Amino acid sequence: MLIHKNGRQIAKGRPAINKKANDKYHRILEAAVKVFSEQGFFQSTVSQIAKEAGVADGTIYLYFKNKDDILVHFFSFRTRQVFARLREEVEQADNTIDKLRNLVRRHLEEFQSDRNMAVVYFTETHKSHRLVEQQIKEMSKMYLDIVAEIVEQGQEEGIIRKDLYLGLVKRFIIGAVDEVINTWLHSEGKYDLVSMADPLVELFLKGIGT
Repeated sequence: MLIHKNGRQIAKGRPAINKKANDKYHRILEAAVKVFSEQGFFQSTVSQIAKEAGVADGTIYLYFKNKDDILVHFFSFRTRQVFARLREEVEQADNTIDKLRNLVRRHLEEFQSDRNMAVVYFTETHKSHRLVEQQIKEMSKMYLDIVAEIVEQGQEEGIIRKDLYLGLVKRFIIGAVDEVINTWLHSEGKYDLVSMADPLVELFLKGIGT
């Protein structure tokens, strides 16, 4: 297996990719998402990204084909990173309520800790023509799969009604969490997003009826 300069593959039997190059790759990704968040993707330029990352314009092309490629790489990298953390949090809990609470809380923590990512994510997911269509589909599937496992366990435990359509419950949960994050973004982060985790879980489990 060949070593790629973006650090995603490592040659068998050979040392890991040069740490300096790997650090630069991730620095460019983080700089890019900051620029995309502040300027908007279409208004952003490679020169702006290079300046933010503290590298020469030409250095960008050692790691990425173009601006579009940077966005695709960022979504792919962050998808793996975030969902590994979500899965870890869920697996630490034994029962349905704690799993759901851990999932929602960690989801909100990830977006609160990286507002630039949150802005770019919501901007891209609401476009009719998305450069990262495949990455967004993968993210949605992974999240819905985790939620499905929790809901099915809850139905077995008798905590969640069995007469509900699983697909509807999954979309109810992810839709509510997304809307809470979106509202927080529009408020310019004026309150603690993570504080919404417990009220959300209570709403999921009890509904709005008396």
